[in-house]
Amino acid sequence: MLIATTPAPGHVVGILEVARELARRGHEVRWYTGRAFQEQVEQAGARFEPMRAELDFGGKSREEAYPDHAGLTGTAGFKIGVRDIFYRTAPAQMEDLLAVLERFPADCLLADDMCYGACFAAEHTGIPLAWLSNSVYILGSRDTAPLGRGLPPSSSPLGRARNALLRFVGNQVVMRDMRREADRTRDRVGLPRLSTAAMENIARPPALYLLGTVRSFEFPRSDLHPGTHFVGGLLGLPPKHFEPPGWWEELHGTRPVVLVTQGTTANDVDRLLVPTLCALADQDVLVVVTTGSTVDADRLGPLPDNVRLERFVPYHHLLPHVDVMVSNGGYNGINAALAEGVPLVIVPGSEEKPDVAARVKWAGAGVVLGRRAVCEAALRDAVTTALTDERYRRRARELAQEYRGCDAPRRAADLIESMAAAQGQVPTGGVTR
Repeated sequence: MLIATTPAPGHVVGILEVARELARRGHEVRWYTGRAFQEQVEQAGARFEPMRAELDFGGKSREEAYPDHAGLTGTAGFKIGVRDIFYRTAPAQMEDLLAVLERFPADCLLADDMCYGACFAAEHTGIPLAWLSNSVYILGSRDTAPLGRGLPPSSSPLGRARNALLRFVGNQVVMRDMRREADRTRDRVGLPRLSTAAMENIARPPALYLLGTVRSFEFPRSDLHPGTHFVGGLLGLPPKHFEPPGWWEELHGTRPVVLVTQGTTANDVDRLLVPTLCALADQDVLVVVTTGSTVDADRLGPLPDNVRLERFVPYHHLLPHVDVMVSNGGYNGINAALAEGVPLVIVPGSEEKPDVAARVKWAGAGVVLGRRAVCEAALRDAVTTALTDERYRRRARELAQEYRGCDAPRRAADLIESMAAAQGQVPTGGVTR
């Protein structure tokens, strides 16, 4: 089995447990991604296949990897990010993967759902392809608005009319340049153009689409892709070694613990971290801040006495002690929090994060602040509400119960084996060597 992932933590972490389960069953697993993830790949039991250097931005924030993206927000930032990070890298990814397949004739491919080089390689070779989501469900539906709008679902006649109108406007106006970019990209790799909607005309849907969440956290649809399965939370592998920071015992104190995290690739220092630290500076809470990447201390200013700042603390160890998470809407962090029953405060950032926030609000698991509502007072009120309003904690705990009822790695591996078996490649239940 060949795995291929975009070299960013959110695209890698969910597949780690699945790779380990596949390797445990005796399958030979190789994994194509960035060098920053080699240790994790090998810890999962897979053989690392390096991505060529010009494609490998692993270990960097988006601004570090693409300096010209700095300051971009909204639709413009979303489109340029998709274009540069996912579309324009796909042809070279495909070349890399076809070269790997020449010496490692895999029976099936497993990729994150925006590693389009893997999609192209599968389309050229006929190898069965499975996607594992790195975020929300990305295929269109008559029951939901297009991605990027952050709107709730609606299957009523009026709601479906709204959705259809937004799709039309998106295809013909807002995302027209992305449709053309996708068409050009497919032309470059010798594949026919697709007549599907913008953001879906880049690659054909896979045989299997695995969503790393629970059904109650995703919008209902009457027209889900037939290969779609909700497998539960895939939260990555715990680190082999964990050295708690010096303040760790404070987590066992009497103050509520508020985790503030901006994610690893898309950073929101000035829009999320700074105002949240100021908002909570005089509150009787312990504030743990994880930046995900190196942050210039001058941008944060003097840290309040109740703040503990770290670049990274494993969620496996930290979240059991957290009472509320404040986030910019990173999908993996949200799923990790809900799997522990932690209610949320969301200040949606760029990319698809408004759509993640819409699911938090729809599921009743937290407070969502709109872009215009982000100020110290609103942040302070939102955290207080999430801490004290039992509705949010109760709903988060209900979702946690649903997560606990899933064995996500096992379910995902079963489905991947079944996909390969349907092609006459691999028997279900693992292999004997």
